[in-house]
Amino acid sequence: MANEKSYLGVTPPISTAESNEREKEVTITLMEELRRQGTFESEEEARTRELVLGRVSALVKKFVKQVGMKRGLSEAAASAAGGKISTFGSYRLGVHGPGSDIDALCVVPKHVSREDFFEEFESMLREFEGATEVAGVPEAYVPIITASINGIPINLSMARLALSTIPEDLSLQDDNLLRNIDERCVRSLGGSRVANAILELVPNVEVFRDSLRCIKLWAQRRAIYSNVNGFFGGVAWAMLVARICQLYPNAIAGAIVSRFFIIMYQWSWPQPVLLKQIEEGPLQVKVWNPKLYPADRSHRMPIITPTYPAMCATHNVTASTQMITTEEFKRGSDIVDKVIVGSASWSELFTKHDFFHKYRYYLQIIASTGNADLQIKWSGTVESRIRQLVMKLEYVDSLLLAHPFVKGFEQVSYCVSDEEVRAVAQGDISETIAKRKKEDIEGKEGAGPVYTTTFYVGLAVEPKQPGSVGPRKLDISYPTTEFTKLVKMWEKFDESTMGIVVRNIKSSSLPDNVFDPGERQPKQAQKRTKGSNKSNTSPEMPSSKRIRTSNSASKEQQSTTSIPNATSNTNGSIPPLSITPVVETAGAFAPKDSSAIKSPQLPLGENAAIATSVQ
Repeated sequence: MANEKSYLGVTPPISTAESNEREKEVTITLMEELRRQGTFESEEEARTRELVLGRVSALVKKFVKQVGMKRGLSEAAASAAGGKISTFGSYRLGVHGPGSDIDALCVVPKHVSREDFFEEFESMLREFEGATEVAGVPEAYVPIITASINGIPINLSMARLALSTIPEDLSLQDDNLLRNIDERCVRSLGGSRVANAILELVPNVEVFRDSLRCIKLWAQRRAIYSNVNGFFGGVAWAMLVARICQLYPNAIAGAIVSRFFIIMYQWSWPQPVLLKQIEEGPLQVKVWNPKLYPADRSHRMPIITPTYPAMCATHNVTASTQMITTEEFKRGSDIVDKVIVGSASWSELFTKHDFFHKYRYYLQIIASTGNADLQIKWSGTVESRIRQLVMKLEYVDSLLLAHPFVKGFEQVSYCVSDEEVRAVAQGDISETIAKRKKEDIEGKEGAGPVYTTTFYVGLAVEPKQPGSVGPRKLDISYPTTEFTKLVKMWEKFDESTMGIVVRNIKSSSLPDNVFDPGERQPKQAQKRTKGSNKSNTSPEMPSSKRIRTSNSASKEQQSTTSIPNATSNTNGSIPPLSITPVVETAGAFAPKDSSAIKSPQLPLGENAAIATSVQ
C-alpha cells in the first residue's frame, strides 16, 4: 500500500487556542457522562476479574500437565511444559466495564491437541469452583469455550504452538510463532497479537482508551456493535478509534471523538482503514489483498488488522448493515457538532436505538430446545447464520433493507403438554405459560422446560408507488427456506430436540420482552381493512400446508419448521407477505440523492483531513 495521505477537504487540520480550550471543556463533560452512564467498573469487580484470571491460569497449567503425563511425559517434564493465559479484546485494551466479558487465549505446547481442549479442559472447567454456563463451540470460526466464573463471563480460545514448553514471559508478537501451527491457531493468536499491536501503535494510550470507551458505549446503545450480525465488532471499533488517534496524535478525547464521527461518515469505502502498512511474513498463508483475491474485493468496509497475517476484521458487513452504520455515523456527527458549540449534551449521543419502533414488519427467528446447555450451542449456531439470511433478503424485490438486531432474547417456559411445547417453540407464549414457574411442573409427567432464543430482522419495504392499485406482496419464501436448510445442516442438528421457526410479524405483534419497562406505546385500536380476515397464502404452496393469518400474535406465524418433540408441518417457506397499505417508517436512511445530505463539519471551522492510508 502506498504510504500516502489522501484528503477529504482542502487543507490539513489546524487547531487554535480557542478550539483547544473548548475541546478541554467537552472532554471533561464527556468523562463525566461516561461515569454517569456506568462504563467504569468498581474496584471490587476489578479485583474479582484478576482473581478469576489467576485461577484460570492455574487451571490451564494443571490441564497441560495432566495431558502431558497422559502422553508419557515425566511429572517434572509435564510440569515444566507450562501454559499461559493471554487476554485480548476490551479487557486487554483497558476499556471493559461492569458486566463485560473477558476474552482470554490459552497458549499450550505442542503435545496438547484441540480435542484435549474441548474434551478434557472443558470437563475440568465444568467441575471448576464457581463456574457455570460452560459451553464449548469447537466448530466456530475461532473455536471457543464460554463460561461464567464467579459471575464474570469469560471466553476461552486456544492456540497450540510448535514448542515443547510455554514460559510465562513468552511474547506472542513474534511472527515465527506462527510456523507449523494450524489455521485455527493462527486465528486464535490473532486476538492477542492485534490488541497488543493497537496499544503499541496509538500515540497516547489513555486518550485512546477514553475515546474508545465513548465509541463502544455509543455503538452498543445504537445497536450496531456485533460482528456476527454484520456490524463492527470490538476489535474493528478499536482500530477505527486508533486510526483517528494516529491522525491527531496530540488531541484529547473530546477532540478525537468529534473527529471520529466526521471522518468515518465521510470515509471513502471500500478504501481500507490501516494502522500500518501490510507486511509479508514467514508463512504461506493468505494476507488481505483485494488485488489478488476476489473475496477481499467484496469487502464493503474493510478494516485491516495491524499484525501478520493481515486480515479484514469487517468481512461480515452487508449492504444493509453498511447503510445502517453510515447513517449512524451521520447522526453521531450531527450531535457532536452541537455538543462542540454547546447546543447539545453528550447524553444525546447515547440515546437508545429505536429498532423496535422503526419498522412495520419484522422477521422473527426462534431457536428452541429442551436443554439449557444445548440451547447455548444451538442458538449460537442459528445466530451465526442470520447474516446469510440478511444477504439473501437484500436481493428480494421491494425490500430496501434487512436490518438484523444485534442480540437474541432468551426465555424459559415451563410446559405441561406437547401442545404447549409446540406453541412456545412457535413464539406463542400464553399468559398461563408465562406465569408458570419451575416448581409448578415438578413431578408432572410429560412436563418440562422449553428454552427459546428469539432473533429479529427489521424489514424496510419500498413505499407504494403513486398510481399503483391492489395489494402488494413481498415474497421472502426463498431466503427463509434457504436459511432454515442452512441451520439444519449443522452436524449436531437433531430434529427431535431442536426447533427453528421463522415467521413474519407486524410491529404491533412484537412481544413485550423486546421493550424496556414503559417504552412500549399503548396499542391503538386498528381499523379492519377490507379483506383482512382472508387467508394469505403462496400460490406455490400446497393447500394442505397453507397457514391462515390473523391479527393475533399467536396466529401471525407464516413459517414453521421443526420444533422440540414435534415434526414440521410446513416445508419451512414463508408465503408472500401481503402489504395493505404500507406506511414506510424506515426512511431515516440516506436518500439516494447524495446531494441532499449536508456533510458535517469539523468543530470551529476546522477542515477535515482524511488519511485513507498510513502516515
